[in-house]
Amino acid sequence: MARVPYDEFSMFHENAEEWAIPYPAPPVVERIEVPVEPGRRLSALRWGHTAPQLVLLHGGAQNAHTYDTVALALDRPLLAIDLPGHGHSDAAPGGMGDVAGHARDVASMLGALGLAHLPVVGMSLGGIVALRVAVETPSVVERLGLIDVTPGVTPDKAKHITDFVRGPSSFGDLDELVARTVAHNPTRSEQSLRRGVLHNAIQLDDGTWVWRHQRHTSSGVEPAVEPATTWDAVSAVRVPLLFVRAMGAGSVVDDADEAELRRRQPDAVIVHVEGSGHSVQGDQPIVLAGILADFLADESATTR
Repeated sequence: MARVPYDEFSMFHENAEEWAIPYPAPPVVERIEVPVEPGRRLSALRWGHTAPQLVLLHGGAQNAHTYDTVALALDRPLLAIDLPGHGHSDAAPGGMGDVAGHARDVASMLGALGLAHLPVVGMSLGGIVALRVAVETPSVVERLGLIDVTPGVTPDKAKHITDFVRGPSSFGDLDELVARTVAHNPTRSEQSLRRGVLHNAIQLDDGTWVWRHQRHTSSGVEPAVEPATTWDAVSAVRVPLLFVRAMGAGSVVDDADEAELRRRQPDAVIVHVEGSGHSVQGDQPIVLAGILADFLADESATTR
């Protein structure tokens, strides 16, 4: 079977065209790898010439490229990390949903790069990891952003996502994989979803395809793990907090979650995003970029 060509830096113009982002030249982006323990590395995309002004963490079964459109729209130096066992990062010893292990690895990577006191924003699993980093390694996080996730996520709320993740362990060809993804995300353009699949899947020597996170599991599929962090962690946050809630079909957050977050963090900035499912960075990336830019520029949001 013919190999499907893949160059992870060749498709940024598609993101820009789809979302009407000025594109005078290809962005400066490089892939970096940092050892987090002997024999294991964490991988990331470093955007820009200068030190990152922001760290982005993706959701479970995703990868750093999920933020490509947001990064293009923000147009500032940032670091988008592949969580352990995802994207180009090495396997996670504790599994795909090991929040504590992921948090240690993220903190280790940032420390190795000499980065501290940065805004850290995470979506879904990445948000819970960012929350844990903020509480356990406070020197790393200057501001914290949670995208459509709280410790109130339950298996029932996330069932539509875990059902998708727990799908087939392999696919006969790229078209089969794209078709399944389109069925799961009917509001997205097929071009954008194909691009996302190319970033998030890998073609094996026999021509079949697997998700990148699946290649690290013995059974082919590892169940998505719900946030292993309690509401007490939210209470323990001592930096400005942004909570972005998706208001469309597919969100895993409800009114009770938002109310509890507000009760524990009365000064949190809470923003609702209409017309977005769980993955706000995919459904409404320009809106999310604007929200993040405003939060990063808000001088009134100071460390408490």
